[in-house]
Amino acid sequence: MSIEESQKPKLSIMEFARETRREISKVTWPTRKETAVTTALIVLMALIASVFFFGVDSLLGFVISRILGMSS
Repeated sequence: MSIEESQKPKLSIMEFARETRREISKVTWPTRKETAVTTALIVLMALIASVFFFGVDSLLGFVISRILGMSS
């Protein structure tokens, strides 16, 4: 054990619980509406990204198959 560790004050379990509860009370939690809007935007962006990457993959697959002479 280093000197720095031995000089740190030891916290009891109860003091740790009180400090944790105090810190949690300082958190600004989002409202139900903010959570719903954020979730909807994330799902929308995931759908847009999936359509984009599907299109790019399809296009590149078509171009590469034409280059290699494997027309479908």
